[in-house]
Amino acid sequence: MNVTARSQDSTDIVLETHDLTVAYDKKPVLYGIDVAVTPGQLVGIMGPNGAGKSTLIKAIMGLLDPASGWIQIFGEPNTTQRKRVSYVPQRREVDWDFPVTVMDVVLMGRYGHLGLFRRPGKRDREIAMEALEKVNMIPYAGRQISNLSGGQQQRVFLARALAQEADLYLMDEPFVGVDAATESTIIQLLHDLRSNGKTILVVHHDLPTARNYFDSLLLLNMRMIAFGPVDEVFREDLLQRAYGGRLTILSEVAEEVGEKSKVDVSASS
Repeated sequence: MNVTARSQDSTDIVLETHDLTVAYDKKPVLYGIDVAVTPGQLVGIMGPNGAGKSTLIKAIMGLLDPASGWIQIFGEPNTTQRKRVSYVPQRREVDWDFPVTVMDVVLMGRYGHLGLFRRPGKRDREIAMEALEKVNMIPYAGRQISNLSGGQQQRVFLARALAQEADLYLMDEPFVGVDAATESTIIQLLHDLRSNGKTILVVHHDLPTARNYFDSLLLLNMRMIAFGPVDEVFREDLLQRAYGGRLTILSEVAEEVGEKSKVDVSASS
């Protein structure tokens, strides 16, 4: 059974894909994806390695061309709506040795708001500083991006996304390789964005935290297994279909985390 969540009014849909198939060297990586995301949702995209999670994000961004099907953002072709979409890539896809400062990186988020040949102005710098303040990185504004820790680099890319002032945010595994403080900061930012009516899709790999982090889950394994509210999708039968035999160890971890949470709560009460 597929759990789906669709709006009856297409004007209420931020992101919609229909029969989306994406292939590498003519080999499908995603097949027949139909999904519609309504405003103000925080969606976790989950599935095993090779399930097509990052491919979906890149296709939405227009970085990959569909083999078939279509993608619309706010009712228009995705390639015409890039100013309204902010993308945080995986850290491993970024050249961290490129000689730019933290402020330079965050100001890149303002480029979509600038006219041709215009340089960032005073207001753009104010917005960039506000974004850095939200991720606690103002003291590092003049530092070279290559001299930061992994968690600090991730905060900078989040600040760049905030500076863009987009309506749809796409984040590819933002929690990988970050410390607990940075993870907490990211979660707070995601919740703040959602409270402001923004829509966020996050590629995530950690099952135990999924129930607490997201409103909805999109389970993938080349095809869409399920999409809907966390309580409806985070079920053993649907997870089993997505993860297969690999779910056993994940279930054990989730159970241990659940038991530890019960102990912590009882100890603090």
